[in-house]
This record gives sequence, C-alpha cells and structure tokens, in this order.
Amino acid sequence: MKSFEDRQKGFEGAFQRDQELNFRITARRNRLFGLWAATRMGLSAGDAAEAYAKTVVAADFVEPGEDDVIRKVQVDLTEKGVGVTDAELRSELARAAGEARRQLTES
Repeated sequence: MKSFEDRQKGFEGAFQRDQELNFRITARRNRLFGLWAATRMGLSAGDAAEAYAKTVVAADFVEPGEDDVIRKVQVDLTEKGVGVTDAELRSELARAAGEARRQLTES
C-alpha cells in the first residue's frame, strides 16, 4: 500500500506543478499581449506600457477563458483609434502564449 500512496502523492505533486506553471504562463502571456497592445496604442516602452500590461493581466480574472482579455484590448485599441481585427488579436495572443511558454520553460 505504501507504494500506491507514494505514487498518488507523486501524481498530485506533478498536477499541482503543472497547474502553477499554466497559471504563470497565462499571466506572462497576458503581460506580453498587453505590452504589444501598448506599443500599438503609442505608449512608451516604459512605465506606461508596464502599467497597461498589468491591467490586461487583471482583466483575465473577469471570466473564464481568454475572451475577456481579447475584449479589453480590442476596446482599448478602438478607443485609441487603432483598427485591429479579432483574428489579429487572437493571432497575437497565441504568439504571446508561445513566447511565454518558451520563457518560463527554458529558464
């Protein structure tokens, strides 16, 4: 029985690590996406861009999934007069996700 309990604890630990990594990847993805959007809106690559990126990260807690993040960025870009399609936003979000995964798994 000890072996079974050890394996169960190992699986639980692996699951927890995977969940934490996925959370970190999503947060990093949203930050990178926010920095991209900030650049499109003409915000400097300094404190203003970082502050905007933080609002994009926070927007992900509104509802499950990525639609809340897409919607927030689309509204903000539209308010700044930057035309962007839903497909372009989703493509950039996917690129940011790949970059976030690379950054967090290679370090």
